[in-house]
Amino acid sequence: MSKRILVVEDNDLNRKLFCDVLRAGGFSVEPVADGKEAIARARAFEPNLVVMDIQLQDVSGLDLIAHLKGDSALSAVPVLAVTAYAGKGDEERIRLSGAEGYLSKPVSIGPFMAAVKGLVGTN
Repeated sequence: MSKRILVVEDNDLNRKLFCDVLRAGGFSVEPVADGKEAIARARAFEPNLVVMDIQLQDVSGLDLIAHLKGDSALSAVPVLAVTAYAGKGDEERIRLSGAEGYLSKPVSIGPFMAAVKGLVGTN
């Protein structure tokens, strides 16, 4: 059975790219455009990993990560945070919110897949 990855990304092109690359890598993918739906979709989909954009239009990705980590059914699911705003201190702040992985945009496919595989435990 393939690993399940929830992709929370409000940019249509980025969401499609992440999903296409992950599907090509053999993963089952559930795309979410609206951050407000992310928690409910995560509960229903039961992902092995959440790829989370930090700069969402309707809700803070940092708040969503904290909410995921505070949910008993989802707290063990690793989060790979992706952000276009990679300023000083951002990675530390994102990791402190609960994200196990961090990549800055633009994301290159090789490092992205390496981070995903590292977090879901596949080689």
